[in-house]
Amino acid sequence: MAKKSRTPAPPRRVQAPQRRAERKQPRTGEDKKRLYLSIAFAASGVIAVVLAGVIVFSHGKGNGSANAKVPSSGQLVGLQTGPAPWNAGVDHLPDRLSPLGLHALGAEGEVVHIHQHLDIFVNGKKEPVPQGIGIFDGQFLTELHTHDASGIMHVESPAKRSFDLAQFMGTWGVRFTPDCIGGYCKELTPWHLYVNGKLYSGDPRTLKLARHQELAIVIGTPPAKIPSTYKFAAGL
Repeated sequence: MAKKSRTPAPPRRVQAPQRRAERKQPRTGEDKKRLYLSIAFAASGVIAVVLAGVIVFSHGKGNGSANAKVPSSGQLVGLQTGPAPWNAGVDHLPDRLSPLGLHALGAEGEVVHIHQHLDIFVNGKKEPVPQGIGIFDGQFLTELHTHDASGIMHVESPAKRSFDLAQFMGTWGVRFTPDCIGGYCKELTPWHLYVNGKLYSGDPRTLKLARHQELAIVIGTPPAKIPSTYKFAAGL
């Protein structure tokens, strides 16, 4: 009689070996010191990044809204320090561009395109504002320039920014400080800046150039009438 075959028992489940957790050792004083130094170093890095971002943002914001620059006379070469009339001052123009925050442009900028009119009076006599200010030998022109001797100032920039009167006078190559213009200093010869017929009481160098201003620099005895407006041609 044949023996009955026994059904084999199901294989036992083999449990994977468990990784024994290592027992943590208490931190030594040296370990704690390294940890604190690491945290402090990381925190200082975050602070530095934040500060750098703030500086960049502030600088960019300044360039976008008001990037006028008032250089000291010592930074500008070839300044005219004698009496009027003054020439266009182009001999050392390339050397003055960087201190003035201006550029050698191949064409007139179109992002900012405004005009002002400037009168210079010396003891009641009107002195010329020459043509060719800010235009260097037909090779380049700056954001601030004149095309003729009408006294019309052209502000034409490829970037959105503002300019001040010190930058124009620096482009012209005429000494311009809170006390002196050209060869005239207030200690001996009083002079004043008028904007649209009104006396400007601030630092004349920091005056922001705006559309259709009538600017008059009055040196010594004033003229019978200080101009307050100028009739700009259509399109200017």
